[in-house]
Amino acid sequence: MRARMRWIGMMLFGLLAFASLSWGQTSAIEGKVQDDQGQPLKGAMIKLERTDIRGHYQVKTDKKGHYYYGGLPLGTYRVSVEIEGKEADFVNNVRTHLGDPLELNFDLKQVKEQQQAMQKAAETGQLTKEQERSLTPEQKAAIEKRAKEQSEQMKKNKELNDAFNAGREAETAKNWQGAVDSFEKASQLDPAQTVVWAHLADSYLNLAETKTGADKEAAMEKGLGAYQKAIALKPDDPSFHNNYALALAKAKKIDDAKAELTKAAALDPASAGKYYYNLGAVLVNTGQTDQAGDAFKKAIEANPNYAPAQYQYGIYLVSKATTTADGKVIPPDGTVQAFQKYLELDPTGPYAEQAKGMLQTLTGTVQTTYQNPDEKKATKKKK
Repeated sequence: MRARMRWIGMMLFGLLAFASLSWGQTSAIEGKVQDDQGQPLKGAMIKLERTDIRGHYQVKTDKKGHYYYGGLPLGTYRVSVEIEGKEADFVNNVRTHLGDPLELNFDLKQVKEQQQAMQKAAETGQLTKEQERSLTPEQKAAIEKRAKEQSEQMKKNKELNDAFNAGREAETAKNWQGAVDSFEKASQLDPAQTVVWAHLADSYLNLAETKTGADKEAAMEKGLGAYQKAIALKPDDPSFHNNYALALAKAKKIDDAKAELTKAAALDPASAGKYYYNLGAVLVNTGQTDQAGDAFKKAIEANPNYAPAQYQYGIYLVSKATTTADGKVIPPDGTVQAFQKYLELDPTGPYAEQAKGMLQTLTGTVQTTYQNPDEKKATKKKK
């Protein structure tokens, strides 16, 4: 009986020893986390993923940025820090040990600086020896490829700027063929530059004025095509629609010009009067008087206070006046009112004297003083 008890006691001792040995095979990891400003980071999630066998553990940092996880089985881990669900940094192949906790700190300020340095290296292609050692062959090849592309892009940008500036210089000198050549080159280097297409369009249209016959028509069509490119890239720019409309008017494509001006007015209602006035001016210069009168009328409808439109509409109506047998001039309705309105809006404007002369001719009298109705009236001071 005593021998049996001794055997049971030995077995119990063995179990206790085994349990003690198992308890001793645990480890711990602790450390601190600093944010990208170098301050303790509270609430960061520390994830510990065992890589030799399956195992997952996690813990958050306290208000001092400190974390601790004890009772970890001895093994190899991937330890990462997450902020708002996004991984900010990690360390691979972390092997825990018995005894004191393994210290593993995360300095996100240093990580940020390393990322910025790597970004700069990626842009320039100039890697330090340390950076090269930290990259995989694939990453290094990608950076070298990007550096090559960056260099080619910089060269391309220089060529683009040189071509554009040469075009502007040719414009200033009114060398329209030279301007066309330079802007054509710039448009080929970067077809996405709206400003290049706009200048190319203007240069072609000015070149057309120096040509005749088929050459004139060809330059005009290329100018219109360049405006179409600019509008396709930036359809919400009212100035492109306005300028395209003026070019269409010069080409005597009146219906198309009106359609483009309608788009410009819809995009920029405050300037609709100016857009229609510009169309009227082009139509006058191309001898299309009736269409010009319609444009000036539309300008007034869009903005009754656009003074130049009032004057030009008055001039158009005068062209429709009739003369009686005794020599009296009978203007169409609205003629006198147009000149009067112009003088009210711009009493000292560039057409003021002509407007007064027209009123004198049409009515025999003319008001000698006018005041812009939009001007604020001075208030009398009380004595």
